[in-house]
Amino acid sequence: QVQLVESGGGLVQPGGSLTLSCTVSGNIFSIDAMGWYRQAPGKEREWVAAITSGGSTNYADSVKDRFTIYRGNVKSTVYLQMNSLKAEDTAVYYCNANGIQLLVSWGTLRASDAWGQGTLVTVSS
Repeated sequence: QVQLVESGGGLVQPGGSLTLSCTVSGNIFSIDAMGWYRQAPGKEREWVAAITSGGSTNYADSVKDRFTIYRGNVKSTVYLQMNSLKAEDTAVYYCNANGIQLLVSWGTLRASDAWGQGTLVTVSS
């Protein structure tokens, strides 16, 4: 019922920039927060950044001052601007939505957290 689709991944040189986007679709009434996670080869998935419905943002220490999460003009799209990329930023990046309320005929219904399929970011010279 809720779909998240990421795009924007690719190969970039160290020090370069990349912007990921995440588009949410579905019969959505509201979403409490959206975020980005990443999973490097052989490692566990880790949280990267999040933005609440009110616009508050938070970042993992490893990406603070380099990455920026923001919403587009259409609230169903969230972006992750990544600057000064490092080899250790190489990972599959996943978009997440939590606190989802679906719009149904009788009102609203709480839905499970949703994940996108991931987009690969490779930082290499």
